[in-house]
Amino acid sequence: MNYTKIDLNNWKRADIFKFFIEQRRIVTSLTVDIDVTSLVEYAKKNGLRFYPTMIWAVSVVINRHDEFKYSFNENDELIKWDYVSPYYADFHKEDENFSKVLTEYSPDLFEFHQRFVNDCEKYKDLRGFCEDAPKNFFDVSCLPWVRYNHVDAHVFDEGKFLAPVIVWGKFEPINGRLLMPLTMNIHHAVADGFHISRFFNELQELINGLSD
Repeated sequence: MNYTKIDLNNWKRADIFKFFIEQRRIVTSLTVDIDVTSLVEYAKKNGLRFYPTMIWAVSVVINRHDEFKYSFNENDELIKWDYVSPYYADFHKEDENFSKVLTEYSPDLFEFHQRFVNDCEKYKDLRGFCEDAPKNFFDVSCLPWVRYNHVDAHVFDEGKFLAPVIVWGKFEPINGRLLMPLTMNIHHAVADGFHISRFFNELQELINGLSD
């Protein structure tokens, strides 16, 4: 869990960052329909669950780009993590509650999937948040019961939560393809519309490229 301190005197985004942290704290939210047909087919063929496979795909794209890996350390200094891991909700049908679990990121799908299975088993009796989760995370949630048009996931802290918040809904067949709404919320201090759009475009490219 290593990070690099950001020198605001020599960072090209420093003025933009300072404006959105010090003067106008804005969280940008965008929802896009993602075609998950290839991902669903790939997961079925390889005996994988859809949820961790989708989390892995999102994690790969997020870890490609610096704008999704910023945070503050214990001294309130801006930092960039070497990598970030998904901190996700594991829903329990039996009591309609959830565990909030972190699985360490791996660029290898099968390794990540096994870590996910192990972590969910470890915390299957937890209701709430695992207390030993590291700080280099981004947030993931899922609403598999409804195909929505948009959702906002606001973080009501002091306005300095910089990590992406990812949410997706139910996928449904439309014109022969499986489409699923996916939302990214992120602080404008670290990301603009360009960066968010690139995330969605690269995620779709990654999913389309899945094959046996």
